[in-house]
Amino acid sequence: MDDDPDEGMLGWDESVFRDEHVFEIDWLPETFKHRESQMETLKYALRPAVRGSRPLNVIARGPPGTGKTTAVQILFDELTAQTDVQAVRVNCQVDSTRYAVFSRLFAEIFEYEPPSSGISFKKLFSQITDRLVERDQVLVVALDDVNYLFYESEASDTLYSLLRAHEAHSGARIGVTCISSDLDLDVIDELDTRVQSVFRPEEVYFNKYGQSEIVDILDERVDRGFHEDAVGPGVLDRVAALTEEQGGDLRVGIDLLRRAGLNAEMRASRVVERQDVEDAYDKSKYVHLSRRLQGLSDSEAALVEVIAGGASGTAGDVYETFHEETGLGYTRYSEIINKLDQLGLIDAEYTNVDGRGRSRDLTLNYEADAVLERL
Repeated sequence: MDDDPDEGMLGWDESVFRDEHVFEIDWLPETFKHRESQMETLKYALRPAVRGSRPLNVIARGPPGTGKTTAVQILFDELTAQTDVQAVRVNCQVDSTRYAVFSRLFAEIFEYEPPSSGISFKKLFSQITDRLVERDQVLVVALDDVNYLFYESEASDTLYSLLRAHEAHSGARIGVTCISSDLDLDVIDELDTRVQSVFRPEEVYFNKYGQSEIVDILDERVDRGFHEDAVGPGVLDRVAALTEEQGGDLRVGIDLLRRAGLNAEMRASRVVERQDVEDAYDKSKYVHLSRRLQGLSDSEAALVEVIAGGASGTAGDVYETFHEETGLGYTRYSEIINKLDQLGLIDAEYTNVDGRGRSRDLTLNYEADAVLERL
């Protein structure tokens, strides 16, 4: 390989990246742009915690990749660094039951994991509230991707325990921020009435980014992540246009920039060109699909694989193949269908079947090859 700089070729020990970590989803920008009003509302809700009172509860809603998690994480980091408030973000895609949520809270508060078995929820709960009261500490909890708690029918019990903690243990002060990217989910309406009566949240909406906003936001990552002049003319505008096509999900744009950089390196080029972006798009446009698939259990992934593998038709027809693969009964199978439908991975529409009444027709919402490649 010719590594002569005059020829625009990279040497073996060279890279177009200044800092590749900048293109990780969890990287927090120094300047958080185009979310000033949302940040002000969140600060307003959290401010009582700094004074030692229970903060206001919040629902942060909006399409995927619109800055909800970043906004909350920035404020939680500030609270943790500058105050005595205990701020914990729980990823409900991973911790999707009440017990799992409280186990994560325990681990953050005590700085070690609770026993994996042999400890009841009641004891776990009381140890958390005892420690908060002992330290005279306010706890703010962000339930990120709270929609996953609803998919597992765990949302009402989880929120009830958090919101009623002060009744179970006098002096416990806990506030809850729910983050949801499921625009079809009405968080309040889907909760039990016992929870609705105490959960009166502030609502914060994160609207979809426009193309000019996407350029502005991603430009910081280009400056921080790539070497100077490593991104060719028109590249960022093209990334922004493709990102807008995918609903303005910034995660698509961030992944596109990283993959385009890797494509340039594969060509041993010092400059990322538009064609590198085009070549990366077929994979980057499925960022949201990959994320959803990563959060599935083995049995849920098995059903997706069965449908992607060619089994189609009514739920009854598909069940035969699914049962052969997993041995699971129809009740659990039906629960999995509901969750995959809510996640948008499949469509499960009711249809009339001659002589058999109504059944759900199961169809995949993505290209089968793209799904199978990512399972």
